[in-house]
Amino acid sequence: MEWMAWTWPTAIFFVVIALLLVTFTILGVKRPETPHKGVLQIETTRGDRLFITLLGSAFINLAWLGLVGVNQPFALVVCLIYAAAVFRWV
Repeated sequence: MEWMAWTWPTAIFFVVIALLLVTFTILGVKRPETPHKGVLQIETTRGDRLFITLLGSAFINLAWLGLVGVNQPFALVVCLIYAAAVFRWV
């Protein structure tokens, strides 16, 4: 896989995404959820909130990279706060 220029952070990223998808699939089978309305006034499920979190985190990281620079660990903290807010209120 050398032609793809894989790095450890890239591999960890994709492993975490895969584990999240597996975890949410198992949660969906074992504990089905009914959609609920949050601050967006649309019905969302766990999977919807995960998608919103991942999409928002991508934009947060891109904005951080453009405005602040390559000091990405602090962007991770912002993304975790954002994820907590999405799962709590959306």
